[in-house]
Amino acid sequence: MKFGCHLSIKEGYLGAAKQAVVINAAAFQYFPKNPRSLGVKNFNKEDSAQCKMFCIENDLISVSHSPYPSRLTPHHEQKRRQVVASLRNDLEIAEACGSIGVVVHFGKRIHSDPLSSYQLMIQMLNEILQHWEGKAKLLIENNAGVPGSMGTTLEELVQVRNLCEYPEKIGFCLDTCHAFASGLWTGDNWEELLEKGNANGYFDKLKVIHLNNSKYPPRLGKDRHAPIFGSGYITEEQFDQLMKTPQFQKIPFILETPKEDIPHVREIKLLQERWGDD
Repeated sequence: MKFGCHLSIKEGYLGAAKQAVVINAAAFQYFPKNPRSLGVKNFNKEDSAQCKMFCIENDLISVSHSPYPSRLTPHHEQKRRQVVASLRNDLEIAEACGSIGVVVHFGKRIHSDPLSSYQLMIQMLNEILQHWEGKAKLLIENNAGVPGSMGTTLEELVQVRNLCEYPEKIGFCLDTCHAFASGLWTGDNWEELLEKGNANGYFDKLKVIHLNNSKYPPRLGKDRHAPIFGSGYITEEQFDQLMKTPQFQKIPFILETPKEDIPHVREIKLLQERWGDD
């Protein structure tokens, strides 16, 4: 099992990779630049190349997470141009660091007619990926939200990918807290969800899992992360079903849990003890 967490790049991309080794993580996630900015970063090519080599030498998996404003359904033309340029920049950084891809949140509804929001999202993805030739993929993450909200079902995720002109450049990121908040995964329907996701091809394209518990019960639409053990509404037994899914054995599980509740180094150790390889 590949357990890891989100790490800071304040010491550079190589610094984040080295920190992953220090905490005995097999994977890590990072923001490629300021998480609140859509600016294009003139990143350090030497640092990124060293990060890539270090990860290869230490059997580390890395994944990038786009800045928070990187919504795929922007309200205005200027914002659209910023998001396109920013995500192209994120892909370039991820490729240079040897990362599997860039996680980006599914778009939000911007009109009373949801169809126009889906159409805009597909147009954005096509524009971003049109000239992208690298191996790093855009990894679309399921939304949190009350049942019925945009971006909360496997069918939406798969259909958006299928309707894009470059589906081979798109993968998926499953956030367990988001799935719980939206009622996609209630904690008691994993076998049904797995069957559906295998049938429609979702799990074939799943590249990373955000491993988060929830501070609230399912179906409330509240995206509030909790530690895996002890205080969340997703039980250890419910996580056990997910962890024992055969096709997840090589997929990185990235913690985005509150570090003030339990340090990630401790939480990774607990995960390895509970679900690590024998």
